[in-house]
Amino acid sequence: MKIGVLALQGDFHEHMSCFKKLNVDSSEVRSKPDLENVDALVIPGGESTTISKLLKSTKLDEMIVKKSSEGMAIWGTCAGLIMISKNIKENDPKPLGLLDITVSRNYYGRQIDSFVENIKFDSGNIPFEAVFIRAPAIVEIEKSVKTIAKSENNMPVAVRQNNILGTSFHPELTNDLRIHKYFIEMVAII
Repeated sequence: MKIGVLALQGDFHEHMSCFKKLNVDSSEVRSKPDLENVDALVIPGGESTTISKLLKSTKLDEMIVKKSSEGMAIWGTCAGLIMISKNIKENDPKPLGLLDITVSRNYYGRQIDSFVENIKFDSGNIPFEAVFIRAPAIVEIEKSVKTIAKSENNMPVAVRQNNILGTSFHPELTNDLRIHKYFIEMVAII
């Protein structure tokens, strides 16, 4: 199994470090040939407008949509969640439409408003320390989407629809590897 991490912008190194700790091969994805050589893809946090422009200029946007329709597991974190969503309340940037949700960009505030909150992930009893940095909120969910984690104020912060996983927070910025393990398990069964 080889997991690709979109490396156009954002915190891709942190995701790759998590996969390394789990003894899973990962590689940077910067081009179409890079994407052809992986079994799954992580679209990391960063700046969604910049990521959108870079995806379009490299034509990776079209290929990601195609790979998703073929069943490739794709995980978007924070700005990556914005990119994989079906709708964005603010109408910009144009999302890839892989996950039947609507998000609101920077819902939790600016960089200075960043925070850490304990959430329960996938019915687990041990709290997961979730890092929110200019995080989007998931404000609408279609029936086909399963909520796998909620915030303390009961908002969905991690969702899954078939081969697509989305988190509004940054699991790669903690030492807790449970969500990376969850994604690896997704990839293994798809």
